Amino acid sequence: MIEIIRLTKHFGDLRAVDELDLRIERGEIFGLLGPNGAGKTTTIKILTGLLRPTSGRVRVAGIDMEEAPLEAKRRIGLVPDEPFVYPKLTGSEFLHFVGDLYGISLETQRRRIPELLEMFELLPYGGELAESYSHGMRQKLVLSAALLHEPEVLLLDEPLVGLDPKSARLVKEIFQRLSKRGCTLFMCTHILEIAERLCHRVGIMVSGRLKALGTVAELHRQARHGAGGLEDAFLSLTGGLEYSALLKNL
Repeated sequence: MIEIIRLTKHFGDLRAVDELDLRIERGEIFGLLGPNGAGKTTTIKILTGLLRPTSGRVRVAGIDMEEAPLEAKRRIGLVPDEPFVYPKLTGSEFLHFVGDLYGISLETQRRRIPELLEMFELLPYGGELAESYSHGMRQKLVLSAALLHEPEVLLLDEPLVGLDPKSARLVKEIFQRLSKRGCTLFMCTHILEIAERLCHRVGIMVSGRLKALGTVAELHRQARHGAGGLEDAFLSLTGGLEYSALLKNL
């Protein structure tokens, strides 16, 4: 469902993404991990068509993002790292606006929007302006918008940030159900426990390059860690274990 072929992105002298090759199958939940500045958000923005690559190709559901961007974007739902909503629209108006952008019929909108608002416990607030929403409520509204057109691919940049434990658990269950129905999920996150529990495979990105790829068990073997959680493998592969030497100075 997602093909990334020798993808490269430069910002001046900075190579944010460096010849990334990746293939993600239908129904897979894929987690892209990495330290700050590794190139994860840049990769997401290229996958959505918000940024053009310096070189390389991206295909979504077999559609080339550069050759047919609108066709590719119709198949994508996006949850960005910051939940953007129009503050002077109510929650319901915002979802109707998104529905119109995707060409969803009014009949379908009238059915789907209340369902999504109820699922995310926003139905009592659907008539209130989005500017009155808390950060967590805005995050749930953006998640609702991403699911409204029933995308084939869901791109998620830190999707659980700002959510309370109950909402976070609901969203994780939604992701698992979507995966079973054939939706492909591509997730960037710093919450390693989420990646460990949800993702079928994980990639670790460092300085724009994919340093490791595989299941959590495979990453342990690459990192030469036979035990422990994903955190140990991640820190070993990214050099994060070096901080322990610095702590001796405290």
